[in-house]
Amino acid sequence: MSDLIIIVPARLASQRFPRKLLHTVRGKPLILWTADRLAVEAPEYPVHFAVADPELQSVLEDAGYQAHLTDPDLPTGTDRVAALNETLGAPMVINAQADEPLVGGAQLHALADLLLQGAEMCTLACPFQEEQDFRDPNQVKVALDASGKALYFSRASIPFHRGDASWGGSTLAFRHLGLYGYSADFLQLFVGLPQTPLEKSERLEQLRALEHGHDVMVSMTQDVTVGIDVPADIQRFEQCLDRPKTNQ
Repeated sequence: MSDLIIIVPARLASQRFPRKLLHTVRGKPLILWTADRLAVEAPEYPVHFAVADPELQSVLEDAGYQAHLTDPDLPTGTDRVAALNETLGAPMVINAQADEPLVGGAQLHALADLLLQGAEMCTLACPFQEEQDFRDPNQVKVALDASGKALYFSRASIPFHRGDASWGGSTLAFRHLGLYGYSADFLQLFVGLPQTPLEKSERLEQLRALEHGHDVMVSMTQDVTVGIDVPADIQRFEQCLDRPKTNQ
């Protein structure tokens, strides 16, 4: 077993896009686009899928990937990752998202670097380029301290720019990307912590770590993943597939 592995939690239940992980894009289920991408972008890290549905397990295993059934009643993807790693026993885990089929190797290696430097929990962020995205509550913002630790995550537009009517620009405003790295010890600790008021208010699980006094290290990236949340996102994904590879 490698010291660092990637675990991808996956389930078919999705309110905004039911059964999206089995939605076929150019003849291949979405979850296999993600699996194939991970295999190419970070081949040195074993990839395991923590799935809630036998149907997903069959699709993945038929394609040659390691898929493990987990309790379908687990409340979050992080719980699913933690449950599987109790069995696998890897010292460090990257939690990749099954519905982000364009995750890049640079992003995965950035998380790995933070874990190898001793981070107990880490994640990624990138600069906002457009004010409309910064104002969008569906795009999570993160404010950082001088050492790269997260001060706060919010759906609100942070930081507020008091100087004038503008939004402050991309040198101040950072979008959180939903990939995480954990030490195994912290991962087990984290899923046992009670939910916190800010976590419940913002519906952002990572706030639980901050509210309980733990650091979340953040690595900056210029690469933006494409998350598939609603059916309309499939078109965005296909447009990315049609671009020259260097532009993805």
